[in-house]
Amino acid sequence: MALPDPSPDLPDESEASLLPRFSQEEEAALLQESNAQKSTANKFFTSSQYSQAIGEYDKALSSCPNYLEYEIAVLKSNIAACHLKLEDWKAAVESATAALDALDRLLPKKKENKEDDAEKDGGVVEIEGEGAEAEEELKKLEMSDQRRDDILRIRSKALMRRAKANSEQGGWGNLQGAEDDYKALAQLPTLPPQDQKIVQAALRSLPPRINTAKEREMGDMMGKLKELGNGILKPFGLSTDNFKMDKDPNTGSYSMNFNQGR
Repeated sequence: MALPDPSPDLPDESEASLLPRFSQEEEAALLQESNAQKSTANKFFTSSQYSQAIGEYDKALSSCPNYLEYEIAVLKSNIAACHLKLEDWKAAVESATAALDALDRLLPKKKENKEDDAEKDGGVVEIEGEGAEAEEELKKLEMSDQRRDDILRIRSKALMRRAKANSEQGGWGNLQGAEDDYKALAQLPTLPPQDQKIVQAALRSLPPRINTAKEREMGDMMGKLKELGNGILKPFGLSTDNFKMDKDPNTGSYSMNFNQGR
């Protein structure tokens, strides 16, 4: 089984341009070492030794220059795959998110859309800024089709893994996040047929799960608020029973009415 794709915390975009870069020879040597460690990790993964695989992927991340966003994203996405196998949903979400963040720095979605629109209109994409910043923008626009396809492929894998982990982790917020990722995946024209089936099935099953989780968490929150309110009102001879909460069926919001006779 070939692994599609998972580094220490990555700097934000404003810091990325300030990272020191190695010479070509040093970078090549570090990347060779990182790839060798990734190959070892892949073997651990295919033999179902997922914890050992994570350890080797971490070594590969340590060797990889921290400005090589694509390589970092691949390793982070692979780590997410390992966490999924270990059913460590939270860690899988964190690793997949780190992979997506790296890819977004490499090929920002807004830049990608901007270029697509320009191509459709036959227009020219303007490069904002000057100097090194403008040169970096130009490199992104001149990215080869193969490189762009690779980035989109890893992005879809990371989205699939994060969506799966959030769905398994449960909870209103996590389920909503899973639905958002599956909706994004549904818009990808190059998504493999098998993944398309998974996405469509998830988009059918998630809405009722989200509603159930929402109602449960809202109920828990109201219960805690009631308990807190009773503690505050008790010295005044009152309780939350003196207040009636009415839910608006149209908006889902609540209004409170006081009843002293209770």
